[in-house]
Amino acid sequence: MTNYSDATDYGSTRPGPEVLRDEDDNLNPLWIEALRAELDQDAVTDVVARIEPLHASDVGDLLEALEPDERLHLIQLLGPNFDYSALTEVDENVRAELMEALPSADIARGVAELDSDDAVYILEDIEAVDREAILAQLPAFDRLSLKRSLDFPEDSAGRRMQTEYIAIPPYYTVGQTIDYMRSEKDLPEDFYQLYVVDPGYQLLGIIPLDKFLRSKRDVRIEDLMNRNVITVEATEDQEEAARDFERYDLVETGVVDENGRMVGVLTVDDIVDVINEEATEDIKRMGGVGDEELSDRLIATVRSRAPWLLVNLISALIVSFIISLFNGTIEQMVALAALMPIVASMGGNAATQTMTVTVRALATRDLDRGRVRRLIVREMSGGFLNGCLFAVLIGCITWVRYLNPGLGVVIGLAMIINMIAAGTAGILLPLLLNKLKIDPAIASSVFVTTVTDVVGFFAFLGIAGLWFGLF
Repeated sequence: MTNYSDATDYGSTRPGPEVLRDEDDNLNPLWIEALRAELDQDAVTDVVARIEPLHASDVGDLLEALEPDERLHLIQLLGPNFDYSALTEVDENVRAELMEALPSADIARGVAELDSDDAVYILEDIEAVDREAILAQLPAFDRLSLKRSLDFPEDSAGRRMQTEYIAIPPYYTVGQTIDYMRSEKDLPEDFYQLYVVDPGYQLLGIIPLDKFLRSKRDVRIEDLMNRNVITVEATEDQEEAARDFERYDLVETGVVDENGRMVGVLTVDDIVDVINEEATEDIKRMGGVGDEELSDRLIATVRSRAPWLLVNLISALIVSFIISLFNGTIEQMVALAALMPIVASMGGNAATQTMTVTVRALATRDLDRGRVRRLIVREMSGGFLNGCLFAVLIGCITWVRYLNPGLGVVIGLAMIINMIAAGTAGILLPLLLNKLKIDPAIASSVFVTTVTDVVGFFAFLGIAGLWFGLF
């Protein structure tokens, strides 16, 4: 990451009050304390000079590091010098608090200066009444453009798209297009390709910027354009759009409405954010923490985690009931109590490995019917082979430790059974949940762990009872 600061040497990581980040890329506490001192003194000139050279991402990190009242004070001191794109870099709770505290006129002014995709990202989480008050203060064209994007479903390509793009007719020449771009003021600051459209804004083709710049002025656009166009529907889920970017190595692509008319563009910087969001979401759901943010308050954190902890409690009670069925067996051979967690733990870890591979493959749509069959066979076979490997290992350790070869055989057999169950449950349960339209990232871990615990304890204690005649 580039190190932005108001120091002379922007690339320096030498700790000091004039350097934003230290050598570990963390925010420098001395820099922040210097800013706090300037905020306390209402030193507008110094605060502006300190913040203005920073990248929006760094300002976002800085806002999260400050206390709530300091954040608001900083934005108020900066006034027109505050870049509202920094609010796209903070987590949802911080952004919501600031949006609630800032006057709608200030928000409208800041949003008006942003690209449409950033403006929509900021406005979409604001209450409808407040959002309408902000939109009412924007110029008519900007207001209608943002409203149209906000009308698309949440997490859709239409919400992520940028409505600023360069559209040209096919009868233009390269020279006419260059003259148009030089004279037109309302064009995007950054773009990667030109879009060729008919009068009804039906997309006819695209021209990559590098190809355009290498062409002579008298070349007609229709002779230059690529007619093999990949587009994304505005109502399409943003995760599906991200897969298109990955599959076709896209940098930018057009977004069309239900009638095939072009309404905006998706760029790779937005897709990187989507990929990060979706991956983070899956990881959090697999851990049972939902949409929790680092800035969440204690009550909100407890509320988001409690439901899955309750599910875990229920699964633990089921496992406890299974163990209670073998109380007599455990009482007659106390060593079983010390060994049975090993079987369950190994099965749980093996199942988690399989489940992680399966959930990720489902998320990336890499599993077709042929691959599903091969993966099921592979994971069950892998469970058997790993079970045999660790059965020999733990069986020998148990034999030596307790001087009881029979006990080593019992735990070895239980290990094989549970590892096969782990591989099977780790792939079949996520597939079943996905078939039932339930996000496998949310529920798989709880169910898979319950299966391996139940099978592990039942197999180990049941085999022990039969082997030693303890029933």
